[in-house]
Amino acid sequence: MFSRLCLSALLALGSFSPLYAAAKEGQFAEQQLRHIAAYFPGRMAGSPAEMLNADYLQQQFQQWGYESNKRDFTARYQYRSQDGHVSDHSVTTTSVIAARAGEVPQQIVVLAEADTYLPLSDEDRQKNRGGLTLQGADENASGLGVMLELAEQLKSVPLHYSLRFVALSGGALHAEEDYLARMKPEEKKNTLLVIKLNNLIVGNRLWFNSGANTPEPVARQTRDRALAIARAAHISAATLGKAVKREPAVETFDKAGIPLLSVRAANWDIRGRQLHTTNVHFPLGSCQQQASCDSLAWIDRWLPNRITRRTQESVRILLPLIRELANPQPEA
Repeated sequence: MFSRLCLSALLALGSFSPLYAAAKEGQFAEQQLRHIAAYFPGRMAGSPAEMLNADYLQQQFQQWGYESNKRDFTARYQYRSQDGHVSDHSVTTTSVIAARAGEVPQQIVVLAEADTYLPLSDEDRQKNRGGLTLQGADENASGLGVMLELAEQLKSVPLHYSLRFVALSGGALHAEEDYLARMKPEEKKNTLLVIKLNNLIVGNRLWFNSGANTPEPVARQTRDRALAIARAAHISAATLGKAVKREPAVETFDKAGIPLLSVRAANWDIRGRQLHTTNVHFPLGSCQQQASCDSLAWIDRWLPNRITRRTQESVRILLPLIRELANPQPEA
């Protein structure tokens, strides 16, 4: 896998060219993040906002020349009322998949969750978790914004390996399992890497973690290469190594034997333990998925300039990384 990739050859290329350094990486990603959060709040699975967001994403991909389509997935879940009654519900989610063919069928997949939290109980609603006003700026307009800039920047780049961008809705409702089940055996075999982008803003630093079953040579050429690019650009980034057990939401592809690179911002220590952030007035975990704090206004107030800085950092690392992976240098 990645047979044409040679780590030493990649390192010899340098972190990125002067052209990249001169560009304002992340500016377009920030614009897209803010647009999605502001214009499509409450994009819960099966909601009108989710469908409008899917239409917007598909329009972006198509105007850049990607082959793009929408895919529906019907999911069932249980809702718990305040009196303890549990009722069955179902929703139909809409994901967007965009692709550019390379010289060979092997592909690199960039994936980000597209929907916001769907309340699963009366308690969720009382605690303001999810709902129509949740902008989901961090979770996960941030991943979508960075994905869109990567797609725009890579729209005309010659490709050896194919690229696929997946804005997946219904992640908490097993949409990843559905996506994987729809992949033909040959497509699974040809998927060299899944790069998952989620929650890129609020955490104190970016973390690049490999799947537990990702072969070590691939981890070095993806996770370790990302960290090398970050160091060269003086960006704070870290890894927990093969940390899928600490990130249960990314287990699907790993269990299927598909190499995985998870990219997210978090307040972890090097052992993966959650740390309380010191630059806001309360622990970050206390407002997870709440409309009151996963919003542009909250992040801009308590973490000024964080959105701008983190979108820049994400693109400055991921753009050269994907360019190199999609066009590996022949082994000497």
